[in-house]
Order: sequence, then structure tokens, then C-alpha cells
Amino acid sequence: QVQLVESGGGLVQAGGSLRLSCAASTRTFSSYAMGWFRQAPGKERDFVAAVRRSGGSTYYADSVKGRFTISRDNAKNTVYLQMNSLKPEDTAAYYCAASSSVFYSSSYYYTKDRYDYWGQGTQVTVSS
Repeated sequence: QVQLVESGGGLVQAGGSLRLSCAASTRTFSSYAMGWFRQAPGKERDFVAAVRRSGGSTYYADSVKGRFTISRDNAKNTVYLQMNSLKPEDTAAYYCAASSSVFYSSSYYYTKDRYDYWGQGTQVTVSS
């Protein structure tokens, strides 16, 4: 079992920045692909960003490309999501996810069903 704990959410004005963190309780953190998803009230949980085990490759939803950056520190068992130029439509609960599966295709990183473990979420609210 892997426990994931997100932090860093909050209320920010449009155009502002936030940095989310997700700490994982595992000694084999580097063996997990990591992703961030978000869910607004009444909507599906959508892919935001993901990073390979080594941190060498990253993937982003079109809606956040150029504004958000995912990174990981395998020595600290932590994955980050730096969010810049925030917009009101970024308002959602943000969830960290981990997968131990082998991803044969980059499309797997975008698919929430491929992830085994989820955090409890952290709320991000962007005011206009």
C-alpha cells in the first residue's frame, strides 16, 4: 500500500501561482509513475499532468500546457505541481496518483484507471 498526502492548495487570485506537493509513504517511490488529476464539482476527474518514474519525461493536458510544471524528487518521495498564471477555470480539487504498472504507451499516463493509489485531494480555488 502507498499513502499519498497532498498539500499546498488554497485560494489565489487569477494570474497567481500555487505549488502543490504530494508526499508518498513508500521506500520504492522511484518505481511509481506519478500523476495529478483534478475534479470540479459535478464534473469528471480529469488528467492534469504526469511524470515518468525517472522524471525524464512529463505529460500535460492541453489546458495547462505552458502554465503548469510537474516534477518529482525521488530522494524526498515527493511529486510537485507548480501552477502559474492560474485561471478561475482551474478551480477544482487536485488529486495526486501513483501507478506501479508498466506503461506501454504514453497514453496510459493520461488515464486515471491506470493509477492504483490516490491521495485525499487538496482544494484549489482561483478567484476572478
